[in-house]
Amino acid sequence: MTSELFSPLHLRSGHVLKNRIAKAAMEENMAGYGQLSDRRLLSLHRRWAAGGAGPLITGNVMVHAEALTGPGGVVLDEIAPLRPFTEWAEAGRSGGGAVWMQINHPGRQVASGMPGVVWGPSGIGVDLGRHSGRFGRPTAMTPARIDATVTRFAVTAHRAEQAGFDGVEVHAAHGYLLSQFLSPLVNKHTDRWGGPLEDRARMLLDVVRAVRAAVSPSFAVAVKLNSAQFQRGGFDADDARRVIGMLQPLGVDLVELSGGSYESPAMTGRSGDARTQAREAYFLDLAKDLVKTSPLPLMLTGGITRRATAERVRDSGVAVVGMGTALAVTPDLPDRWRNHREADRRMAPVTWSDKALASAAGMARVSHQMGRIARGSDARPRIHPAYTLLSEQWKQRGALRRYRAWLAASQGAEAVNRPAQPDPFSAGIRSSASS
Repeated sequence: MTSELFSPLHLRSGHVLKNRIAKAAMEENMAGYGQLSDRRLLSLHRRWAAGGAGPLITGNVMVHAEALTGPGGVVLDEIAPLRPFTEWAEAGRSGGGAVWMQINHPGRQVASGMPGVVWGPSGIGVDLGRHSGRFGRPTAMTPARIDATVTRFAVTAHRAEQAGFDGVEVHAAHGYLLSQFLSPLVNKHTDRWGGPLEDRARMLLDVVRAVRAAVSPSFAVAVKLNSAQFQRGGFDADDARRVIGMLQPLGVDLVELSGGSYESPAMTGRSGDARTQAREAYFLDLAKDLVKTSPLPLMLTGGITRRATAERVRDSGVAVVGMGTALAVTPDLPDRWRNHREADRRMAPVTWSDKALASAAGMARVSHQMGRIARGSDARPRIHPAYTLLSEQWKQRGALRRYRAWLAASQGAEAVNRPAQPDPFSAGIRSSASS
């Protein structure tokens, strides 16, 4: 008998996933010159595509060239050349599965040394205690900047479809911009963008409306949402339940549940919890509750490494099992499960007492594994996290120099070549988003 993990999933757009195992988004930080995808990203996604996952969801693709989560971020805006993204889509689909582009804006979660802009719902910066200086101090967004950002999401989604991607995932989790608007701890707007949840959700809902209007009906649209913020007084499971209900009439195909942010990095693991299930499926208890009332299929991501855990997630009613770190170590894990095999190696969580530093080291170690896979090598999950953290910082310095030079040059060119009239497609998106 075939496991339900390997049964297809028919989405409301008509899009069909070949199985219920998704390669969840991980930030690759592998942009080539011009913040474009290059051979490393193609090689990495070919390895994942050959490994048997249903949909592959890319790491962050940024909608605003002046607002990146890091200097190695990929940008797809209205002026980016499309060919590199066409090749990326082809690589992601090479194994017969779907490839979705995760689209994002960092908001206030921009490193302090980055050029460009640091925007947020309010002027409240990221609070990491003695590490708070790692992030820039945000400027509160005006309604005009909010509307322009909604348009950017729609433009990126439209161009992703043009490039051959099968769908997009709007990132509204992990403390990035749309998640910031959802959070009562960060969103201090007193106008139509803040206050009650219906207003704090307005930007996300406008983004989804604009994206859905910008792509064809058969193009998949997913949303990544925190099941909880894991901060006292923050976005919680009841808020998540209500937002899922708000997304239902907007043509969303799937909602991925995760949790946490840089301030409370639950998405990188809960190693202090003695329960095996909590260590391997961080947000399953919350997902079990949300799935009871969700009008949309749910995907759960966070710490899943074994088939038995994935089966428990499916048995809870969750439609899709998402894996990130596990596939950074074992890119063919879905095919292994199909053949009743498990991973040979796993990567233990970083358990340093400094949670912010441990989270950064954990993400650096995952990035290091992806770099090895992109080069055609095997992962080294036992590598010391301090080494990968220092190595990643060194690589980011070089990427920052290249990004600074490229952004300065592109801003100069844009000032010279800026059209006298707004792009009609963008203008149309603005009109639909504000309705």
